[in-house]
Amino acid sequence: MNILDKIVLRKKEEIEQAKKLVSIKELEQGVYFNRTPYVLKDFMLSPERTGIIAEFKRRSPSKGIINDHSTVVEVTNGYAAAGASAISVLTDIDFFGGHPNDLLEARAANVVPLLRKDFMIDEYQIVEAKGLGADIILLIAAILTPAQIDTFSRLAKSLGLNTLLEVHNLEELQRSINPYIDAIGVNNRNLEDFSVNIQTSFDLVEEIPKEFLKISESAISNTQTIKQLKTAGFNGFLIGENFMKTSDPGAAMHQFVQELISV
Repeated sequence: MNILDKIVLRKKEEIEQAKKLVSIKELEQGVYFNRTPYVLKDFMLSPERTGIIAEFKRRSPSKGIINDHSTVVEVTNGYAAAGASAISVLTDIDFFGGHPNDLLEARAANVVPLLRKDFMIDEYQIVEAKGLGADIILLIAAILTPAQIDTFSRLAKSLGLNTLLEVHNLEELQRSINPYIDAIGVNNRNLEDFSVNIQTSFDLVEEIPKEFLKISESAISNTQTIKQLKTAGFNGFLIGENFMKTSDPGAAMHQFVQELISV
């Protein structure tokens, strides 16, 4: 059993426990449930933003603790001020040290789109995401069937949420695309062994239909890589660890953006 299998197994347990404590009807009473989500495309393609989806992540299964001292408000505020087009907030507790409350805090403090970064395997989590103030949900093709992706993205669309479909190879991409998805993210990280290879994005970019936003995820640590990805056709870039491993992630992103626009 690889780490992804372990995460999904634990997630199923979490959801069953959550359903016993909080009903769908109660989730629909969430503080942000009636809020109109931001449109991801408006922010990703805005000339005033950077195309960067900056991530708040305390730890990971592969790296252990990355940053356990910076608060979600100070980090996400810093990201937004530095020009983030969206902010990704990890809400997985056991493996990434996140919490649903992190999303609530980020929503209260920011006026840019928020991605609920988690392992979504049940419609319950999508309804929950809406109430927590998310604008975007993540659907990982590696852990979902095409039928689940269709059902989940339809539900997200009905709630006004944007959907980011994450793929790792051509087979996942081809079997998972549907018209209810807004963006397709190519994850350069192998979720079975957590190795990274930026070439994955370059190999898949031309295979993604033009009607979808194209996002490259993971293994992005320098501005030259972003310039190459832009030239290849990507609209967005998910970056987390590169900023989070510093003492001041917001300042690290600001410096990164200055380098990006200086040439």
